[in-house]
Amino acid sequence: MAAVTLNASTVKPLGDRILVKVSEAEEKTAGGILLPDTAKEKPQVGEVIQVGPGKRNDDGSYQAIEVKVGDKVLYSKYAGTDIKLGSDDYVLLRESDILAALG
Repeated sequence: MAAVTLNASTVKPLGDRILVKVSEAEEKTAGGILLPDTAKEKPQVGEVIQVGPGKRNDDGSYQAIEVKVGDKVLYSKYAGTDIKLGSDDYVLLRESDILAALG
Protein backbone atom coordinates (compact mmCIF):
# COMPACT_ATOMS: atom_id res chain seq x y z
CA MET A 1 0.00 0.00 0.00
CA ALA A 2 1.38 3.40 -0.97
CA ALA A 3 1.84 6.07 1.66
CA VAL A 4 0.11 9.37 0.99
CA THR A 5 1.40 12.59 2.48
CA LEU A 6 -1.35 15.12 3.08
CA ASN A 7 -1.18 18.72 4.14
CA ALA A 8 -3.79 21.47 4.32
CA SER A 9 -3.02 22.74 0.82
CA THR A 10 -3.67 19.32 -0.78
CA VAL A 11 -7.10 18.85 0.85
CA LYS A 12 -9.89 20.33 -1.30
CA PRO A 13 -13.34 20.26 0.35
CA LEU A 14 -16.29 19.26 -1.83
CA GLY A 15 -19.76 20.81 -1.95
CA ASP A 16 -20.56 23.11 0.96
CA ARG A 17 -17.76 21.81 3.17
CA ILE A 18 -15.09 23.95 4.80
CA LEU A 19 -11.67 22.97 6.22
CA VAL A 20 -10.96 24.83 9.48
CA LYS A 21 -7.69 24.86 11.44
CA VAL A 22 -8.61 24.43 15.10
CA SER A 23 -7.34 27.08 17.52
CA GLU A 24 -5.23 25.98 20.47
CA ALA A 25 -7.06 24.95 23.65
CA GLU A 26 -6.82 27.22 26.68
CA GLU A 27 -3.88 26.35 28.94
CA LYS A 28 -5.17 28.27 31.98
CA THR A 29 -8.49 29.22 33.51
CA ALA A 30 -9.46 32.86 34.02
CA GLY A 31 -8.21 32.52 37.61
CA GLY A 32 -4.77 31.36 36.46
CA ILE A 33 -5.10 27.64 37.21
CA LEU A 34 -3.18 25.45 34.77
CA LEU A 35 -5.33 22.80 33.10
CA PRO A 36 -4.10 19.23 32.45
CA ASP A 37 -4.64 17.80 28.95
CA THR A 38 -7.58 15.68 30.15
CA ALA A 39 -9.49 18.74 31.43
CA LYS A 40 -9.14 20.87 28.30
CA GLU A 41 -12.26 21.31 26.21
CA LYS A 42 -12.26 21.01 22.44
CA PRO A 43 -12.05 24.55 21.01
CA GLN A 44 -14.97 25.78 18.91
CA VAL A 45 -13.03 28.53 17.15
CA GLY A 46 -10.77 28.19 14.15
CA GLU A 47 -9.45 29.73 10.94
CA VAL A 48 -10.86 28.84 7.52
CA ILE A 49 -8.10 27.18 5.44
CA GLN A 50 -9.99 25.80 2.39
CA VAL A 51 -13.53 26.28 1.07
CA GLY A 52 -15.52 24.05 -1.28
CA PRO A 53 -17.39 25.40 -4.33
CA GLY A 54 -20.71 25.65 -2.46
CA LYS A 55 -24.01 23.84 -2.33
CA ARG A 56 -25.39 22.77 -5.71
CA ASN A 57 -28.88 24.12 -6.47
CA ASP A 58 -31.59 22.20 -8.35
CA ASP A 59 -30.71 24.04 -11.58
CA GLY A 60 -27.05 22.94 -11.34
CA SER A 61 -25.63 26.29 -10.23
CA TYR A 62 -23.67 26.70 -7.01
CA GLN A 63 -24.78 28.74 -4.00
CA ALA A 64 -21.69 30.62 -2.82
CA ILE A 65 -20.31 29.97 0.68
CA GLU A 66 -20.51 33.00 2.98
CA VAL A 67 -17.08 32.59 4.62
CA LYS A 68 -13.74 32.88 2.87
CA VAL A 69 -10.19 31.66 3.46
CA GLY A 70 -8.62 33.46 6.42
CA ASP A 71 -11.88 34.14 8.31
CA LYS A 72 -12.08 33.21 12.01
CA VAL A 73 -15.24 31.21 12.68
CA LEU A 74 -17.21 29.80 15.61
CA TYR A 75 -18.65 26.34 14.94
CA SER A 76 -20.90 23.81 16.69
CA LYS A 77 -19.27 21.81 19.48
CA TYR A 78 -19.82 18.30 18.04
CA ALA A 79 -19.86 19.23 14.35
CA GLY A 80 -17.66 17.98 11.54
CA THR A 81 -14.92 15.43 11.16
CA ASP A 82 -11.66 15.84 13.09
CA ILE A 83 -8.51 15.52 10.96
CA LYS A 84 -4.85 15.60 12.01
CA LEU A 85 -2.46 16.73 9.25
CA GLY A 86 1.14 16.79 10.42
CA SER A 87 1.12 18.28 13.91
CA ASP A 88 -1.93 20.50 13.35
CA ASP A 89 -5.58 19.71 14.09
CA TYR A 90 -8.29 20.49 11.55
CA VAL A 91 -12.04 19.94 11.33
CA LEU A 92 -14.01 19.45 8.11
CA LEU A 93 -17.43 21.11 8.48
CA ARG A 94 -20.55 21.79 6.47
CA GLU A 95 -21.38 25.47 6.05
CA SER A 96 -24.51 24.97 8.19
CA ASP A 97 -22.30 23.90 11.14
CA ILE A 98 -20.67 27.36 11.27
CA LEU A 99 -22.48 29.57 13.76
CA ALA A 100 -20.69 32.89 13.23
CA ALA A 101 -17.79 34.62 11.54
CA LEU A 102 -15.64 36.46 14.11
CA GLY A 103 -14.40 40.02 13.53
